[in-house]
Amino acid sequence: MRQLTLENIALACGGKLYLPKDYKEDGKEAEGIYIDSRLVGKGDIFIATKGERVDGHSFIDAVFEKGALGVICQDMPENPKGPCIQVEDSFKALTAIATYYRECLGDKIKIIGITGSVGKTSTKEFIATVLEEKYSVLKTQGNYNNEIGVPLTILRIRDEHQIAVVEMGINHFGEMSRLTHVVKPNLVVMTNIGDCHLENLGDRDGVLKAKSEIFECLDKDGQVFINKDDDKLKALDTVNGKKTISYGIWNKEADYRADEIEADSLEGSKAKILYDNKAIPVCVHIPGEHMLLKAVVATAIGKYFNLSDEEIAAGIDRCRPTAGRNNIIKENGYTIIDDCYNANPTSVGAAVKMLSGASTRKVAILGDMYELGDDNDKLHFDTGKNVKDNGIDLIICIGEYSKNTYEGAEGMERLHFDTVDEFIEKAKSDSIIRTGDAILVKASHAMHFDKIVEWLKEGK
Repeated sequence: MRQLTLENIALACGGKLYLPKDYKEDGKEAEGIYIDSRLVGKGDIFIATKGERVDGHSFIDAVFEKGALGVICQDMPENPKGPCIQVEDSFKALTAIATYYRECLGDKIKIIGITGSVGKTSTKEFIATVLEEKYSVLKTQGNYNNEIGVPLTILRIRDEHQIAVVEMGINHFGEMSRLTHVVKPNLVVMTNIGDCHLENLGDRDGVLKAKSEIFECLDKDGQVFINKDDDKLKALDTVNGKKTISYGIWNKEADYRADEIEADSLEGSKAKILYDNKAIPVCVHIPGEHMLLKAVVATAIGKYFNLSDEEIAAGIDRCRPTAGRNNIIKENGYTIIDDCYNANPTSVGAAVKMLSGASTRKVAILGDMYELGDDNDKLHFDTGKNVKDNGIDLIICIGEYSKNTYEGAEGMERLHFDTVDEFIEKAKSDSIIRTGDAILVKASHAMHFDKIVEWLKEGK
């Protein structure tokens, strides 16, 4: 890793380097940096962190036995088997090292920062898949989009990478400011401004303000891409004095937009993506009309990086859903829409609209949505009303907050359960779910709705 020697790492994080007796620092650069001891190999650096359940300091001897170059720790071991850098806070050290490493990378790589309330992960996947048609691309793994995951993503960049696509998520003011100082993006994509994290950010204007902190460290020649369909973003014509590039589906003033849409709610869509009086025919294999929007912004990014229309279409064609995110599973006579990774009113609305296009009996299994602040009860109530208005046949509400969703769905077939386990036990002995049903499963991640998906797949 570029310039990440033990000495430079210690300087970057303000730590004190301790070398075993007779050990000579030879200026060797680290192969990788990890906070998970299981990932550490020969030549790597291990950052020992203190978690709620596990203290990484207990694995220091083990990583040295695996050939680790060094360890960063808060508490020094009595007889360290290799070089140690002692710091006051291991997580702050992680951020400082990633910031230093980003500076060392300089212009060797272009970094795309993606933020917004909904759709960051799917947008990341579309953009990365398109760019892979021409470039060596690194992208955020899983949900590594917070103040731990983002530095770890930056530290995964290697010399062979030409572009990095980095997802950046926040739920408090100031978080994005800290993240953008690490990432220093060359390009920024804003997906939308929704009713998310209102408990901390107040309202959608607060969400916009918090997300916009990403511009603080945008490259001086950086480019911003905004969703013109979003009422809060469409007025963002310039950032740092430079005109933004807009994308959308419905707003005909967008620089890139979709036209001639042929959508199958549970299969995907076909469309033409228009730009500069040109059109690219594309096939999107992830269900939901909102997924077409990701293809549109991926097209805009692709053209920015000089991909041909054919390369862009091929990249969009290759993109597929991942578990928990608009993943269609057809098993045991059910069509399961596995969208249980997370939820907020905006994403639930899009998923319900997708379900409404099913040709069979439509069942929405919805759970609590967290961090909605003072409007929590109303937003859950409105979600239930929206389900009813979309012609869904049955809504199953699970959780304390979802009692409001149940109330909002008055007038349609509806059920409420306090817990996931209570629902599954009842459904095992009742005909709540029927063969042939199209079933949406969606809630905030902490509701553990993946248990429902697994139960439906097992058919027990």
